[in-house]
Amino acid sequence: MSDLYSDPLGTAVLAAAKIAEITGKSKHDIALVMGSGWMPATDALGKPTHEFAVTEVPGFPAPTVVGHGGLIRSYEIDGANGKIQALVFLGRTHLYEGKGLEPVVHGARTAVKAGCKVVVLTNACGGINRDYKVGQPVLIRDHISMTATSPLIGADFVDLTDLYSKRIRELVKSEDPSLAEGVYVHWRGPAYETPAEINMLRTVGADLVGMSTVPEAIAAHALGAEVLGISLVTNAAAGVTGEKLSHAEVMEAGQAAAGRMGELLAKVLKQL
Repeated sequence: MSDLYSDPLGTAVLAAAKIAEITGKSKHDIALVMGSGWMPATDALGKPTHEFAVTEVPGFPAPTVVGHGGLIRSYEIDGANGKIQALVFLGRTHLYEGKGLEPVVHGARTAVKAGCKVVVLTNACGGINRDYKVGQPVLIRDHISMTATSPLIGADFVDLTDLYSKRIRELVKSEDPSLAEGVYVHWRGPAYETPAEINMLRTVGADLVGMSTVPEAIAAHALGAEVLGISLVTNAAAGVTGEKLSHAEVMEAGQAAAGRMGELLAKVLKQL
């Protein structure tokens, strides 16, 4: 892991080369990072051409969180403009795991170095917006970071005005006009938010809250990829209903919505 911290982009290049070696594909077009509870949704993508453990690829630690499978899959999908090579990461590393930011964004950087022009980031989240229902997918329009961290180091000034691609969001909504858009808050975790904190976040314009996605989005965007963020509302945020929060609840909601999420992803990929 030492190379990942001393030379993160170089390690991403090595990781991309290893993926090309394993899959026999010189490049991939689109990447998906599957969040908590999203794994069953990949069934809608069909049978992968290749599947292997993330630990076979330079820089990737073994997963430690329930619901994150620690696998990488390669798919060949029939798209609107020909064959699409899709790279799917079943799971991710989170900032709260204490490994630092480099492992958190390594998958996104590897995807771009593997040729992906579009990176789709999915997550399970809490719904701050009272109009959202459990099991509802929401497109991320913008974010608020409450972690005071960035994957970018040095005088690397990156414009985040269109971090979550408006072009792709409009394309997705053309497939499913019922999809809402919202502002996602990146919360460090692993402790959930307090009801008072949720009230604060709602006041400043937040709709969703979760513990991932934002560092990966910034890292992928900084390397030139378009980013689509999709949150699955798996629970109401703290204080919204008065119920206590649990990771088991997140997993159950994800599994219940897997069919719809898979259909949505399959439609989206074919249009990109």
